[in-house]
Amino acid sequence: MNSGIQLARTVALVIVVALLAACAARPVADPTPAVAPAPTRPSSGYIRLTPQQLNEMLAREDFILVNVHIPYDGEIAQTDLFIPYNDIANQLDRLPDKASRIVVYCRSGPMSASAAQALVAAGYTGIMELAGGMSAWEAAGYTLVRK
Repeated sequence: MNSGIQLARTVALVIVVALLAACAARPVADPTPAVAPAPTRPSSGYIRLTPQQLNEMLAREDFILVNVHIPYDGEIAQTDLFIPYNDIANQLDRLPDKASRIVVYCRSGPMSASAAQALVAAGYTGIMELAGGMSAWEAAGYTLVRK
């Protein structure tokens, strides 16, 4: 009787091991979609956009595009406003309501990051910043307007 129990345990163990091996060998389908996810709002309170994302957005024109770089060093076509990054908190009256989508950019990023932080601190909720600024825009193959 003892050998019968031993045999049953061995058979059960072989079945469990076989099932585990079969489950581990099967590829699991990736549940994530092939489409890139929408940008998420990091703890900074504003979204960082790639040049490609901004280019796609420009076709919709459903936001305000603000060049905050000083001194003037070019611009992205369709720029709506020019407000110095270090004076943006004093020129909020030039911007739409605090829930509006606003994209800020500068030459390489630090000035627009500062402007984005100032706008978030002032209560704006739809703030986006072009990561890498006009330098990244040009590196991605897009052109700048220089007046």
